[in-house]
Amino acid sequence: MEKSPILIGNDHGGYTLKVTIVAHLREQGYPIEDVGSHSEAIVRYPYYGAAVASAIASGRASRGILICSTGIGMSILANKYKGVRAALCSSSYQAKMTSAHNDSNILCLGGRCIGVFEAIDLVNNWLQTPYEGGRHDISLGLIGEAEAVNFSENHWMPELPEEK
Repeated sequence: MEKSPILIGNDHGGYTLKVTIVAHLREQGYPIEDVGSHSEAIVRYPYYGAAVASAIASGRASRGILICSTGIGMSILANKYKGVRAALCSSSYQAKMTSAHNDSNILCLGGRCIGVFEAIDLVNNWLQTPYEGGRHDISLGLIGEAEAVNFSENHWMPELPEEK
């Protein structure tokens, strides 16, 4: 069975963890689209978060991972996009539950908050736990109603700056 591509974006605080996660996912057979950043040079995370969140919101991709120093900024930015359910996770249980109950489509991680082994475990649990549906569909329906009222169809998608 072919695995769906995963988009991944990061800022300088998430670069090191991103490199490890990308290598792990490729070993697992996942196609990866890495939108950057591609070094530890200081960058603004909203550009990279927007690249992933916009792809999810438009339907061009179904799953993404965002990593900044804490994961907080990326999760805030990503959830500004209609149809995005970004979850900041710091435990394997949270990663399982956000897949099972929230059908999250972006996993946010703190590159300076969790270790490599925990991050790999979080990613694996998030990807391998199916959405349960059922009673959880009610909550997702309510989120959809809120989005229909609160969001326009326009997406903020700035051009990525050139890296130095």
